[in-house]
Amino acid sequence: MFRFVRLLSFSAWSLAAMISGAFFLMASFFLYLTPTLPDAEQLKHTQLQTPLRIYSLDSKSIAEFGEKRRKPINIGDAPQNLLNAFIAAEDNRFFEHRGIDIKGLARAATQLVTTGRIQTGGSTITMQVAKNFFLSREKTFIRKFNEIFLAIQIEQSLSKQEILELYLNKIYLGNRAYGVHAAAQVYYGKPIDELNLAQMAMIAGLPKAPSRYNPLANAKRAKIRRNWILDRMLDLEMIDSEQHAEAKSSLITASYHGGSSELYAPYVAEMARREVINRYGSDAYTSGMRVFLTVDSKLQEAASRAVKKGLEDYDKRHGYRGPIKTLDISSEEAIESAISELRSIKTPRQHQAALVLEVSQDSAKLSLKDGQEKTLLREQAEWARKYETVDRRGPAIKSLEDILQTGDVIQVTTSNTETSNEDGETAMAEIIHLSQLPEAQGALISINPDNGAIKALVGGYDFAMSHYNRATQAKRQPGSNFKA
Repeated sequence: MFRFVRLLSFSAWSLAAMISGAFFLMASFFLYLTPTLPDAEQLKHTQLQTPLRIYSLDSKSIAEFGEKRRKPINIGDAPQNLLNAFIAAEDNRFFEHRGIDIKGLARAATQLVTTGRIQTGGSTITMQVAKNFFLSREKTFIRKFNEIFLAIQIEQSLSKQEILELYLNKIYLGNRAYGVHAAAQVYYGKPIDELNLAQMAMIAGLPKAPSRYNPLANAKRAKIRRNWILDRMLDLEMIDSEQHAEAKSSLITASYHGGSSELYAPYVAEMARREVINRYGSDAYTSGMRVFLTVDSKLQEAASRAVKKGLEDYDKRHGYRGPIKTLDISSEEAIESAISELRSIKTPRQHQAALVLEVSQDSAKLSLKDGQEKTLLREQAEWARKYETVDRRGPAIKSLEDILQTGDVIQVTTSNTETSNEDGETAMAEIIHLSQLPEAQGALISINPDNGAIKALVGGYDFAMSHYNRATQAKRQPGSNFKA
């Protein structure tokens, strides 16, 4: 009995010593690190890096420039299911703790002791805010202690809603998307309030590892992560069983959506970008500037159409110059290799490269770079009389075999037309047209004579093929510029 009492007393004193030691260690780190920590109050006045955006006179978006795609949101504009998805995935006790989650840290410490390495950091959303705004991403004990002490300061300075708003606007979610609004645009091409539950859970799964759980890179792994978050939301009673079942059965609908431009005016956008950078320096790429031009969207669209059509019509009147190249398609493997090569061929906007698989008098079977097979009819290539000289073309074509052969890589465009069947039902049919890159170039500029404001400007046939702005950089003969 006496030995048992002594053992119990020893154990109690040992436990007290361990607790005191841990407290002393934490206090020492606190006194040592606190003077070097940044002031959490800075977060109240933080300015998130947002790109430079260019708009037309009537507020149509033309372009954005900057490494980070971000559009900050107010926490009140975020759907509740989106907030719940992130809380379920990252920190389900977010509204209960004061910056640190003792259970989470204990779990991380246990993993470290049992495995010998750091597997999970036990980080709360507040700790992630501290890391993202003030600290590096290296996994060291000193950084973890800094994270903990900063999280405590942040909780004292900001409300839970303010912390969650900073988190949702700061986090990196892959494909240059920073913050949930940018992620919704990149992966689904729509604002966050139009996402469904499955899509919100998919985005909430990205902070853990944006490349590993990216639906564009690994849809299977991303779906597993999404479904785990949906299970967590059900367990935490954030959603009901019907919502859970519907979301888990949803297909992966993510696809890459580039910059959301409402008006195609790349030459004007580049002029504006250069002017802004000359005036304000490279900070313009991150300070969220919005630049409104004198360009009218309707006039700009009309100018782009006029230049494009004029150059294409002029080029077609001089004849067809032949395929881009001719590839070997004598075997299945050769065909696969040739189709793969299509992906590396650069074509103008709204054009695409196609491989001729078969050709007859009235039609040709084509393969696009994604493997889709299309049919080119002779009437969509009748303009393609052979180019001989700048002043002379060959005879009118009587067969597609006059201009095409198997293995040719050509350029095509598509258009849609309405067709009707014998019953009078209408449907849209896709038509494939033979095309080529015009050799001639052109430019157009429309200026308000009263104040010199540019109303529309086109600097060439296709900005992606040539950034040279012929409206402002080319030397022109004055006789063709001054008209009575």
